[in-house]
Amino acid sequence: MMKKNKIVVLTGAGMSAESGLKTFRDADGLWEGHSIYDVATPEAWQRNPQLVNDFYNQRRQQLLQVVPNQGHLALAQLEDMAEVIIITQNVDDLHERAGSTQVLHLHGELLKVRSSNNRHEIYPWTSDLSATDVDQEGFPLRPHIVWFGEEVPALQAAAKLVQAADYVAVIGTSLQVYPAAGLLYEVRAATPVWYIDPKPAAVPKAHFPLEVWQKTATVGVPEWVEMVRKF
Repeated sequence: MMKKNKIVVLTGAGMSAESGLKTFRDADGLWEGHSIYDVATPEAWQRNPQLVNDFYNQRRQQLLQVVPNQGHLALAQLEDMAEVIIITQNVDDLHERAGSTQVLHLHGELLKVRSSNNRHEIYPWTSDLSATDVDQEGFPLRPHIVWFGEEVPALQAAAKLVQAADYVAVIGTSLQVYPAAGLLYEVRAATPVWYIDPKPAAVPKAHFPLEVWQKTATVGVPEWVEMVRKF
């Protein structure tokens, strides 16, 4: 494979789950015992910012206790022979810690905070966020997370990356979370797509060559990387 080839990888919660991070929601619709409407909407933050901040402070502490898995590492190693761009629904930094250099976070980043007045004013998350923390103009700081009901600012950039891809892999996602799941409609007709997930969802009327691998990320991704290296 020539370096000019571009591989775009879409990753979801299943990618991080194998590092020990819990997936977004349990079967009962709760996240760590909380309704998403209490901790993952703009209204929730306006209603009780300290509850929301505490929730994400806990998620941050969990993240700092885990490490990238073999799937993360394999994707990073693929950069020695191709341009690899990760588009992730995950808010953790495991792709970056594994060594991936081009990572686009659709739903924000857990280790960053931002101004509640200006979404472009972003800061590193250096300590637990409090409702009293403010930006340089006095506006409260909030988690740098795209909550339910908010637009996904990076979606247009992600769509362009998918449109330009020579190969696409979809890893660890149910393909049920929109608008991110809609990125598959941006794949060019002749672009090969691999879908790696232990419980893959149906992909109706795929307009591109599709292979489904019913495997976990830690097993399937290293195998897929080795296969791609032989192209």
